[in-house]
Amino acid sequence: MTLLDQQIRERFAAAQRIAVISHIRPDGDAIGSVLGLGTALQEAGKDVQFVLADGISAVYRFLKNAGLAQKEISGEIDLAVVVDCSDLERTGGVLGERQPEMNIDHHVTNLHYAQVNLVEDSAATAEIIAKHLPQWGLPFSRETAEALLTGILTDTIGFRTSNVSAETLHTAASLMEHGIDMPDIYHRVLVERTYEAVRLWGRGIDKLQRMDSILWGVLTAEDRKAAAYPGKDDAELISLLSSVRDADVAVLFIEQDAQHVKVSWRARPGFDVSRAALHFGGGGHAPAAGATIEGTLEEVIPRVLDETKQVIEQKKTG
Repeated sequence: MTLLDQQIRERFAAAQRIAVISHIRPDGDAIGSVLGLGTALQEAGKDVQFVLADGISAVYRFLKNAGLAQKEISGEIDLAVVVDCSDLERTGGVLGERQPEMNIDHHVTNLHYAQVNLVEDSAATAEIIAKHLPQWGLPFSRETAEALLTGILTDTIGFRTSNVSAETLHTAASLMEHGIDMPDIYHRVLVERTYEAVRLWGRGIDKLQRMDSILWGVLTAEDRKAAAYPGKDDAELISLLSSVRDADVAVLFIEQDAQHVKVSWRARPGFDVSRAALHFGGGGHAPAAGATIEGTLEEVIPRVLDETKQVIEQKKTG
């Protein structure tokens, strides 16, 4: 056992009231990591709060404890654990002025903001938790395994991202040994779409543009309203754009309100779009990154495309 694992084990053992927290607009890895780790702690006899400022979407309600998710911390806690979150701003302010005791993440852009930081270059934060959970002295039930496998599946888009390793596949296989039906999870989180999500895709696809090897699109607040889509996310449209042939980088602009735009980047192997995201105060990985930028669509789009073009030019010039 490493010294870091020992420190984490001791902190979990000493705490009784624990909040497990992740980022705003949570994806499958954030949700799977919160529910997976939180469920293991709960089964170890801890009083656990599952905290996600924006809640959990209906897609993930099949996971145990999804119905217990809350949007803020309630009362006093002994331990705050932030998972799958590269900086504290992305927690949505649920911690207030409190510094979290623990930070578990796989983003290379992580700011190491906690007292104890476990940051590893893995395909998903859920993969890190799955690998270390036995070292922390926590139980590993079927429900915990199901949440963690969901996190790995979604963040790798079904093992299709360039950061998937043999270890990732071994970890997924070990989770399946707990009796998990992976094809069922795959269908639930990666194949099924709501009618409203598909309508939103249609509006976004209709406006696609290409600039050299950059494919980019826009989803406006009006698009969401017309499609009757309830969230402020892209319904995973960016994953579809990343599959377009001859595009080195796909960029999607999602209008949040009149003065904020969420930007998602996806890139082919060899291109590092995390540089562009960092330039705008965001983060992520070389092949997948994001940022929320202040400004209107008209202001943000040219700035982001210019920075993205520089990333491509730097790669091509060595």
